[in-house]
Amino acid sequence: MTDSERLDLIFSEIQGMKSDMQGMKSDMQGMKSDMQGMKSDMQGMKSEIQGMKSDMQGMKSEIQGMKSDMQGMKSDIQELKQSTTNIKLHIENCTDKNIQLIAENFIELTKKLNQAIPVADKNLAYEVKVNYLIEKVQVLENEITEIKNSIA
Repeated sequence: MTDSERLDLIFSEIQGMKSDMQGMKSDMQGMKSDMQGMKSDMQGMKSEIQGMKSDMQGMKSEIQGMKSDMQGMKSDIQELKQSTTNIKLHIENCTDKNIQLIAENFIELTKKLNQAIPVADKNLAYEVKVNYLIEKVQVLENEITEIKNSIA
């Protein structure tokens, strides 16, 4: 092999290596663009995750508010229970006792009323008689007025 053949062989191998390097360079460019795409995708995912994180924080604060409201409602329910218990105790201790006293006194009042009814009956009879006499006097007055008018 002569020097010129060797040089041609080396040149052809360098040309092959050069084309391989060009292929590797284009592959690297493709990988670079793919990496850029992945980077932008990652940025998009990062912003979405940040949005989700802020949404989660909002939900967390709303849940805390709901917990606070629930505590308030529990407190109100406790107050209502206590108030209901107080009302029941009042009814049991005061109202029931007063109703019993009224019922006992009603019996006494009924007895006294029954004793007083004959007197009331006499008053009613007298009232009826007086009303009858008033009507009779009115009729007589009308008749006297008619007689006076006919004479005059």
